[in-house]
Formats: sequence, structure tokens, C-alpha cells
Amino acid sequence: MLPVRVLITGAGGQVASALVSLAPAGTEVRALGHRELDIADEDAVMRVVREASPEAVVNAAAYTAVDKAESERDQAFRVNAEGAGHVAAAARASGARCIHISTDFVFDGKATQPYKPDAPVAPLGVYGETKLEGERRVMEKSHGEALVLRTAWVYAARGQNFVRTMLRLMGERGSVKVVRDQRGSPTWASSVAAALWRAVQVPGFRGIHHWTDAGVASWYDFAVAIAEDGLATGLLQRPAEVLPINTAEYPTPARRPAYSVLDWSSTEQALGLRPAPWRENLKKMLGELKDA
Repeated sequence: MLPVRVLITGAGGQVASALVSLAPAGTEVRALGHRELDIADEDAVMRVVREASPEAVVNAAAYTAVDKAESERDQAFRVNAEGAGHVAAAARASGARCIHISTDFVFDGKATQPYKPDAPVAPLGVYGETKLEGERRVMEKSHGEALVLRTAWVYAARGQNFVRTMLRLMGERGSVKVVRDQRGSPTWASSVAAALWRAVQVPGFRGIHHWTDAGVASWYDFAVAIAEDGLATGLLQRPAEVLPINTAEYPTPARRPAYSVLDWSSTEQALGLRPAPWRENLKKMLGELKDA
């Protein structure tokens, strides 16, 4: 039976916004952004969760500025590690289930086939390190009862993300240079939200699992698809040129995994939900963006 009271942290973020939009009928959803709840404030988290008395808490709050995290380690750690632990502890104290969102950045990208949930972890930078510590604290504070769902390359019709950035740059410049030697699975936030709502309905689904849209692409492949479908939907007024480059030609403060495809088979089996191909969901998101 679907819990009727669900508390969501990180309101305003891509996944949290999709969760609110896709909330099943009859569900009482309370979504709190950073201004209403700083998850790094242990006392505030405990008080808010106790007062809300939810049956499930979905922690979608995170410090996600991957490059800035390299110089803001303490801030990233407060949110991604300490904050995640506070949410899990408060959920357990209130008898609520904790569902926590994590990332492909816990891996080093040296694999050649999709990462299973129990694959060795080796983050390349501060963002991945703090998210990994968050996973550990969530599982520890929940006594192993929480669900940690890792996802990757998330985008939506709102917020800052690769798709919106590409559309803007393509419209302004007519051409873009995009990395071709990093591969992953572009994932629509609504896809993640749908999986999370299904997970809420399966109380025995716990531990660490993965969810992304189906298929593999490089950032270059992703950009080419955005250019083609953006033109087809009218979001771009003229064709855009996408030029492939290597990671070495686009240095960033944080290193990215060269391969971060996630194996989502355990989630598919537990939830009876199969992810759509990433290109299919990209078209749906662009249609949503045009309508908006």
C-alpha cells in the first residue's frame, strides 16, 4: 500500500521537482528546499521529520557543483555526507523509510561494462567522495533498512543541466565543442522520479541499487541528439554544429569518470519497471520544454 505521507528534501532540484509533479493521487507530499530545511543542521532535520511524521523520506538534497566541490570540500561534505546521515537518522527515529539519491561519481570510470551496485567504488574527486560517504552514513544510520538509488547524467526541463546549456549555446553560437571520450546514460529526471515512486510502494526494496534510462552515449552523442531533436521540435531555429573533442582538450577542476554506465537490472527486477531508451525520453523532455 502506498504511504500517504512522504517528505522530500531538496525541493527545487530536478529530481525533487519531478517527484512532486508525479506524486500519485492520494499521497500527501511535503517538499522542502534548502531555505526551509538545511539537512546539514542535525537538530532541524530531527525536528522537521518528527513534526511531519512521514511514512517515507526521500532525500533529494545534495551539493552538486562538481567542480566547485574541489575547492569547497567542507561545504560539500556537510550536505552530501553529514546531511544525508542526519536525514537517515531522523527517518529511523520517526519510524519512516529513508530513500536516498546518489550518483555514478562514486566510480572511477575504468570499467568496460555497466557497474553493478556492488562493484568496487573509487571516486575521482570531492563530489564523488562526499556522496560515497553519504551512502555509507545512510546505510549505517538506517541499520541497513534504507534504499540508496544511484543515477547519472540527469536532466530536466527546469534547472541547470546539460540539455538546457546545450540548447542555449547552440542557439547563441551555432556550434559547440563536446567531449566524446566520456560515456554514460543520459537520464530524464522524470524517469528517476517514476522509479522512486515505484520504490516507495515496495517497502522491502532496500540496499544500494541503480537506475538510469536505457542505452549508452558519449556527451558528444548526447549533444548531437539535442541538436537534432531541438531543431525538430522548434527549440532551435537553425541547425547546430557539434564538434567532438577529447577530455584533455577541455580540462576541468574535477576529474570525471570516462565510463559511468550503471547496471539497473536489480531495480528492474524488484520494481517490475523497465527504463525507456534515453533518446526517447530526451524527445519527451524537449516536448515538455517547448510546451512550457
